[in-house]
Amino acid sequence: MGIFSRTRDIIAANVTDLLSKSEDPAQTIRVIILEMEETLVEVRASAARSIADQKEMRRQTARLGELQSSWTEKAELALSKGREDLARAALVEREKVADMSDQLHEEIAVIEETLRASEADIHKLQAKLREARARQSAISARMESAHNRTRMREMYAGPRVDEAFSGFELLERRADYAEGEAEALMLAARPKTLEEEIAELRNAEKVDAELERMKAARSEAA
Repeated sequence: MGIFSRTRDIIAANVTDLLSKSEDPAQTIRVIILEMEETLVEVRASAARSIADQKEMRRQTARLGELQSSWTEKAELALSKGREDLARAALVEREKVADMSDQLHEEIAVIEETLRASEADIHKLQAKLREARARQSAISARMESAHNRTRMREMYAGPRVDEAFSGFELLERRADYAEGEAEALMLAARPKTLEEEIAELRNAEKVDAELERMKAARSEAA
């Protein structure tokens, strides 16, 4: 169902008010633009028909003018021949043609007035259509911006991001373990320091002394 019922509705319409009352501004603006475009086509088509009618009427008035001149010549000829009755009849026919011509001129004047009104309506409709298209562009830009913001929020606050960071933590743990293995291998391959070698000698002496003590104790017991 359309928003507008006639051309004057569109001209008088406040696009901003219509959109503010709509639950779906994007859909409403599309309907408004479609109806405006269709109405503009209809008004132009009507104006084209009026222009065609006007041209045809002007051709008819030209032919009627020629016919009036013809009846005038016939009346003068009849009068010159003493046929006043024929001259009078010719003048009567001329008056009939003149009346038809006057009527056509009146119709042409009405059409001219209609065309001026149509031209004014077309300019106003075009202005409204430009306004509606500008609002459509603004609404589209706002919707695209909102969509992009929603996508950004989903990217940094959504569950997929949490899963991705969990994956990063797992990879970091694996990297730590691999580095630990490498460092352990390096420890095994590292040459002993002087202090470590001396500490090992002391430990060996303690082990040897304890071993000798145990042997002596066994000998005494035997």
